[in-house]
Order: sequence, then structure tokens, then C-alpha cells
Amino acid sequence: MTWLIGDANIFIDMEVGGILEPMFHVPETIAVPDVLFAEELQARHAYLLSMGLMQLEVQERYVREAFRLGGIYRKPSHNDLLALSLAKQEACPLLTGDKRLREAALAEQLEVRGTLWLVRRLFLSGALEYCQAVTAYERMKKNGRRLPWDDVGAQLYKMSKESSPE
Repeated sequence: MTWLIGDANIFIDMEVGGILEPMFHVPETIAVPDVLFAEELQARHAYLLSMGLMQLEVQERYVREAFRLGGIYRKPSHNDLLALSLAKQEACPLLTGDKRLREAALAEQLEVRGTLWLVRRLFLSGALEYCQAVTAYERMKKNGRRLPWDDVGAQLYKMSKESSPE
């Protein structure tokens, strides 16, 4: 099974954009640390499990790694660092929209994917149409989501060319 390990931030982007359900149509299985789910998602987003979200246990060695990383990277939360550690444990990409977590993951030489990658992946797989992507990004922007908006514009331009008949 191919995993993508997410943090809470990525689910917020997708929910705000109105494309949470299509998110689970990627070929990879999306998972979060069980502790992150219990502490940050379960109360208001328990339905994510029925959509396909998986919870994985972070092995003790990687829990210790999260604490070690907390001494190096001060901005990401402990739960974010558990997601990073779980991505290390499973040797798979980290899926995040959090800038500080992305920086820490890259410094730890992890593959990182974000909101733009996920929207593109959904578009290329046919799970998301161009107009849905535009609407999703408009909602994200209106709700103050922090994305590289110049890159979003370039991505939407490319997607518009790819979705138009020649």
C-alpha cells in the first residue's frame, strides 16, 4: 500500500475548498497519526474515517524522533512532528499545507507534497474538473488560506489549457 501522511492543515484546505471528498480518490491511501486524529480531527471531523482516512500508530522509536525534532524545529506542533515522523517511519511523502512543517520535512530530506500537488493530482486523475479547481481555490483564498497564489494562478492557467479542446 502506498501512503500519503497528512497533517490537519491539508484537510482544512480541502474542506474550505469544498473538495474534501475527491481528496480520497487519489491512488495513494491517506493516513494520519492516530494521536493527531484523536486530538485534532475526531471531535469535528470523525466522518473522515468513512471517507477513507486511515489512522496509523507511530512506533515508539518515531515518537522519540518527533520529540527530538521538536528541539530543532520550534514552530511545527508536536502533532505535526508526529506526522513528519510517521512519514519517515512509513518511508512515504508527507502531505501538508503548513509552511513550517514543510520546511522541517525538507530539512529532514522527506518528500513533501501540498495542496497544489493534491489539486493537480485530482485534476489529472479525473476526480476534479477545471471549474471545480477554480471554485476550490476561490473559496480557499476568500477564507484566508495561505497558498502561493502566483503558483495557483500558473497552475490554473495550465489546467485550463489541458481541459480545453484544441
